[in-house]
Amino acid sequence: MNSLQDYLRYLVTLTAVLDPFLAIPIFIGVTAGQDAHAQRRLANVVTFTVFLVLAGAVFLGEGLLKVMGASLEAFQVGGGLVLLLMALAMLNAQTGQMRQTPAEAAELEAGEVKGVVPLAVPLLAGPGAISTSIIAGEAGGGPHKLALVACVVIVCAVLWWMLRAAHAVGERISKTGLNVATRLLGLLLAAIAIQTMAEGLRRLFPGLSA
Repeated sequence: MNSLQDYLRYLVTLTAVLDPFLAIPIFIGVTAGQDAHAQRRLANVVTFTVFLVLAGAVFLGEGLLKVMGASLEAFQVGGGLVLLLMALAMLNAQTGQMRQTPAEAAELEAGEVKGVVPLAVPLLAGPGAISTSIIAGEAGGGPHKLALVACVVIVCAVLWWMLRAAHAVGERISKTGLNVATRLLGLLLAAIAIQTMAEGLRRLFPGLSA
């Protein structure tokens, strides 16, 4: 994974998995009643947390797979399945239980938890984003991982901007508009998920490509 096209694929996949459009209404709900300074501070903390989690997945994923005794091919199939389930939820304009269970959603609505958890983890930097970063990080050495981290920085910059502008965006774009954007990202993610699973299956069972 050293071509520009592959890095672009990782960039698009990560953007679709994080889905900043899905985060906007949740961020607005979490920060309701807070002043502008508190909203900016939470946006900064959430974005930095997402960056740390994903950059850590890029650099530490190889060691994690070795400890688990799992092959990259098996992880591609499993990770692709996770992405596909997330994509199906996004096509229905839903958060999906991969990101948030009903019990966690109820806690958030009741104001029992707010902030970095669950907004940064697991809503944004959840299983899908982490598995995507681990799989991508396995394809090369140090320079390759640094290039992936640069992609993470770009996606986090977009996320930070959207969180900072969440209340303004929420006033100008309807819920339907945000749902349409989420569905489009879900369609992209579904195609990428199936491709990821196909690559893993082909490596696990070489006879499939014969």
